[in-house]
Amino acid sequence: MDTTHAPASLLSTFRQWSAPAQNAAWACRAIFQTIAQENNLGPLAESLKWGQPAWRPQKPRTGSTLRLHWIPADPDQLALFVDCKTDLAERMRELYPDLPANDGRRRLVLSLNEDLPEQALAHLAQMTFTYHLPKRDSLNVG
Repeated sequence: MDTTHAPASLLSTFRQWSAPAQNAAWACRAIFQTIAQENNLGPLAESLKWGQPAWRPQKPRTGSTLRLHWIPADPDQLALFVDCKTDLAERMRELYPDLPANDGRRRLVLSLNEDLPEQALAHLAQMTFTYHLPKRDSLNVG
């Protein structure tokens, strides 16, 4: 787990999560940062939105926010949230129908009992962080 330059709010939030959820969250964070770097998006803003760790390109009009959420009531799941005003969840449902759950609107669920679907996470991050760029500037992952 690379906690380099992680804001205190993220560190504090992740510490409240189970060990599997923490490991998955750090892995997601690494994927998000790699996608931002590979797509020349500049640094990601890392913050808490509605008490949930959130990532978004700092550069205006580039992309949308991607959030993570874990709760003790669903200890074997990690949820990802995208802006409900986008078509990101719907696109992910079409591209990755094998993900454990996707409401087609804003919530996607990962099972902490399985390997992280890194390709799907990378693709979601790429589509989210480049959402407001022209399609030709939005590179496909995979």
